[in-house]
Amino acid sequence: MIIKSEDTSPKDLYKLMIGMVVPRPIAWVSTVGEDGTNNLAPYSFFNAISGDPPVICFAPSRKPAGDNKKDTLRNLESSGVFVVNIVSEHLAEAMNQSAADVPPEVDEFALAGVSVEPATMIQAPMVKEALAKMECRVRQIIPLGDRPTSGILVLGDVLCFHFAEGLVDNFKVDPSMLNAVGRMGGTSYCDTRHRFDLTRPGGNTKL
Repeated sequence: MIIKSEDTSPKDLYKLMIGMVVPRPIAWVSTVGEDGTNNLAPYSFFNAISGDPPVICFAPSRKPAGDNKKDTLRNLESSGVFVVNIVSEHLAEAMNQSAADVPPEVDEFALAGVSVEPATMIQAPMVKEALAKMECRVRQIIPLGDRPTSGILVLGDVLCFHFAEGLVDNFKVDPSMLNAVGRMGGTSYCDTRHRFDLTRPGGNTKL
């Protein structure tokens, strides 16, 4: 089967991409609005893209109708900072609750039943219960299209890392303790319990 993008609806293209690019890590992004309202929302178009400098990216999509900027993007444009909270399995349901489409004045921390923890270097909230978090400053915001549901790529410089006690040893994160959740297609998610190692050709393990 061959499917050409130009012959396919945006809805079906999205379904193909989220079913094919799996599993996807989840950026549980926390920001604060100009009125002081905390915002918390998950994004599975997310990854690390540079080690030096440390840079991550995630991509909120435009809303399909009306004022199509999501609250996260609006807050980033006004504050220039955000926190990425990593979603471990014990936070999966709370993360899902925070994905609800609610008005900007709703505090998703309260909606999800998680606690606010102040960041150390930026004016943005963190999820206290998250085992790993990154305080970030916006490097660049790149619109990828002007159509409904087009993505908007956000690049962020990581200023500070936060880890739960015992999660990191010699700068190596314990994957069993972190037990991060990944996004599959549709409503499906996965964990990281089942893992295997491969040695790169030539014995270069990189890090």
